[in-house]
Amino acid sequence: MQVFLEVIVDLSHTEVDKIFEYSCSDNECIEGCRVLVPFGKYEIEGFVLKVKTTSEYSPEKIKPIIRVIDRIPSLTSETLALAKFVKERYHVTYAQALRLFLPAEMRKGRVKEKTAKFVKIIENNSELINRCTKKQLIAYEYLLANGEISLKELTEQFGASAVNGLKNKGLVSVYDKEILRSPYSVVNGEKAIITLTDNQNNAVLSVEKTDKVISLIYGVTGSGKTEIYLKLIEKVINEGRTAIMLVPEISLTPQMLKKLRGRFGSIAAILHSGLSSGERYDEWMRLRNGEAKIAIGARSAIFAPLTSVGLIVIDEEHDGSYESESVPRYSTIEVAKERAEISNAKIVLGSATPKIESFLKAQKGEYNLVTLKERINKRALPNIEVVDMKREIKRGNNTPFSSPLKSEIEICLNNGNQAIIFLNQRGFSRSVICAECGHVQKCNSCDVSLTYHREDDSLLCHYCGAKYKMIEACTECGSTYLRYGGFGTEKVVLELQKLFPKAKILRMDRDSTQNKEGHFKILKEFADKKADILVGTQMIAKGHDFPSVTLVGILDADMSLHFSDYRSSERTFELITQVAGRSGRAEEIGKVVLQTYSPEHPVLGRAIRYDYEGYYNHEISIRKATGFPPFTDIIRILVSSSNDDNALEVIKQLYEEFSVYHKQNLEKFKFLGCMKAPLKKLQDKFRYQVLMRVDAGDEQTRKEVFRLTDKYNSKSVSVYAEINPNNLS
Repeated sequence: MQVFLEVIVDLSHTEVDKIFEYSCSDNECIEGCRVLVPFGKYEIEGFVLKVKTTSEYSPEKIKPIIRVIDRIPSLTSETLALAKFVKERYHVTYAQALRLFLPAEMRKGRVKEKTAKFVKIIENNSELINRCTKKQLIAYEYLLANGEISLKELTEQFGASAVNGLKNKGLVSVYDKEILRSPYSVVNGEKAIITLTDNQNNAVLSVEKTDKVISLIYGVTGSGKTEIYLKLIEKVINEGRTAIMLVPEISLTPQMLKKLRGRFGSIAAILHSGLSSGERYDEWMRLRNGEAKIAIGARSAIFAPLTSVGLIVIDEEHDGSYESESVPRYSTIEVAKERAEISNAKIVLGSATPKIESFLKAQKGEYNLVTLKERINKRALPNIEVVDMKREIKRGNNTPFSSPLKSEIEICLNNGNQAIIFLNQRGFSRSVICAECGHVQKCNSCDVSLTYHREDDSLLCHYCGAKYKMIEACTECGSTYLRYGGFGTEKVVLELQKLFPKAKILRMDRDSTQNKEGHFKILKEFADKKADILVGTQMIAKGHDFPSVTLVGILDADMSLHFSDYRSSERTFELITQVAGRSGRAEEIGKVVLQTYSPEHPVLGRAIRYDYEGYYNHEISIRKATGFPPFTDIIRILVSSSNDDNALEVIKQLYEEFSVYHKQNLEKFKFLGCMKAPLKKLQDKFRYQVLMRVDAGDEQTRKEVFRLTDKYNSKSVSVYAEINPNNLS
């Protein structure tokens, strides 16, 4: 029987962002399948949105598809509905939205199932068996006892001639079998019997009984939030449903995977960009065919191909990584809310330092608020000592470490414990400066200084990734007197090695974790106490649980306070609280040494007292008085082009046109301005922006903004809009 298909072709151009109809006589073609279709001169993959028995077009005008690609539909009814939401909410093409739900390698058949040759018995004929040689007979008996065996293993044990002899006699068959590529196969789950505390049990019951879709678990570091998540997942799985577990950093996935495998075995699958293409495809397929029922991963795992999702957990919900900064620029929490509504699921957000927006919603009763104010077994939070680095410099100490921190590291190591040193700056030094003329070496493609990396003696741009040879003389004046500005994790490790030559030191940053299991290997080595000190950037700041860590040193704690971003104080408070929480998670009370040039800053004062609610009350009153989110939405229209004049001309026209709308709707606006972007040049593109603050949830203004971005976006000038962008640089 012939049917008609509504198809979205896998092209992101707005000109073809519409439904095309094709015919199909294949009964297996159903909604959500990928199909290969003729499109002009080309053959292109497409997504089937709908199958119908009639069409408004005459049959001779409708081309048949070439073939169906999928054995089972790549997209479920749930994910098709979610893709429609993403398209409309974030103003992207249907193809861009649908691609989020597939491993990129699946498109155009760039990755396939992995197969291997296997052998099994097909005939038990005594006459044929009697003709076997001694080796053939032993191999046959081995197969009889073990069932199917890989051809490689059988050949290694008994030789190729024995296996070929069995095959030629018709006693065995050799065939291809799919082999799953298992990421982090060395991560074995540990089955631990955990008895929840009264506080944890009450939290589980609160989430289960509330009629609110979203529960916010606000609990201090070490309060046992992870065990609450696992208990809630267990209940959902026992009901025959599925779950999604999101973590903010790829580095946290092996640790969480270990806990999930220990509790649930192989039904937990991992999805993140750090996997090989084959591993990502196999894990995705296990989730799609129902073999796996729990998806764990970073932001993109919210698009996991599960059916009947019953629970979505977003751990460390405050983290900025949950906001996508590339097309589509989506909010993971917004997408999770829509997915929960589609599948009638619940959402659990967890954090020791919730986002201001999230805590406000909890205070207003929009979210169910669950509070855990104590660590497990009432262990004390670590003591935080603040060190004024201005005084250290006056005393002649120009190293990254204050005297108190050096003393505490020595005590920690002498007691057989471990230490974590946090600095959110990789490389050796932040910049290379000419001592004669003051010139700072900058990236040719971006308006930023280059960071010196000592390991390969190079200068690296941390924005575009460009790499340059280390200079021998200033490129402006030719002077050979160069100095380093600031320090990064490489220099910290070098200084620590000088101070504590017997200590084993590990470094964890983007440079040291570039291979697939880089995060896991470093964390496992540290967890196994094969190292004494772990130096790292933001990826070590949250979620990790090392019982032997009794000291945390925070270098340049106030670095993020001085960014021109309304969230800078919030991010600083979060970071200090999260990093401090890595210390003293077992029996010994932890210690934190916080080094700063702004010891009197009120944010630091509240952070060292772990006074989140005091910080929140202060910050929310400032936001309300000044008209910043969550009381408004910040909308940024960013214009960029390789030609500065073109970008400038477009931003002028766009601003003039939008100013008309602004004058007609003054009551909606708190601010409107046009300016160069803070990063004036990025990846060889000149950048300008229109910034505005408007009433929160103003859909009319959002639509007008998108209308203008569509109007002025072109091949030579990129124009796009961001709503409450995570990064305003």
